[in-house]
Amino acid sequence: MRYFIKPLSLLPAIAMMYIIFSLSAQDGAASSKLSYGVSHDFVSAVDRVLDLELTPKQINRCISRIHYYVRKLAHITEYFLLAVSISIPIYVYGIRGIWIILTSGILCIGFAALDEMHQLFVVGRGASVKDVLIDSFGSLLGIIFVRVFGYIARKCITEPLAALRH
Repeated sequence: MRYFIKPLSLLPAIAMMYIIFSLSAQDGAASSKLSYGVSHDFVSAVDRVLDLELTPKQINRCISRIHYYVRKLAHITEYFLLAVSISIPIYVYGIRGIWIILTSGILCIGFAALDEMHQLFVVGRGASVKDVLIDSFGSLLGIIFVRVFGYIARKCITEPLAALRH
């Protein structure tokens, strides 16, 4: 049964790669509109929660100030999730220690570079080394998260259960 379930651990990574590729395939205007919408929703939510009563002009000014950061945070988030979804099946398939870090990192950074190259062929988009670096940072955070979570799970769940069996 385990041999049928192991390959399923790859599905989240494949889905995340598809999502990233799909977002990169949007033309520049559609991509900008999406991140502008996220920025608008964020500023509007902050306005409501803090009861700031911002005017539409003030809201637009706030959006223009955070729009760039929202786009870059999206990169970090996408690649954080990709790293997590890649690291787990790598672990499931028996790669441990430094090798899980290296393998996950190489796959994520390689995908980030290919994704940026893909954007060269999308209208209104371009490749950016800066974005690959930002994606790599998100990947590093994801890999660290998986390593810390794995360590905590091992120390708090697996080892105590093993000790109870003996």
